[in-house]
Amino acid sequence: MSTIDKLKQLIHTSFDIDPDTLKPDLPLAEYGLDSLSLAELIFTIEEHFNIDIPDSRQDISTLAGLAGLINELQTKKAA
Repeated sequence: MSTIDKLKQLIHTSFDIDPDTLKPDLPLAEYGLDSLSLAELIFTIEEHFNIDIPDSRQDISTLAGLAGLINELQTKKAA
């Protein structure tokens, strides 16, 4: 399962958004996720992927951006 697919499932579980409607390049705000929801999602992602997302986050406004950051952090952690 790809990182984007895992993220879709986390978003579905946390916010009851149909994973089939989530598109990688659309802003998460398009799905009604505000800054508070995004902060909650970040905590869920950190727990699920066992990573720490730095406060100076990069592009986390889309699924594709989040997936890229997660993959990068996992690669650094494995090194």
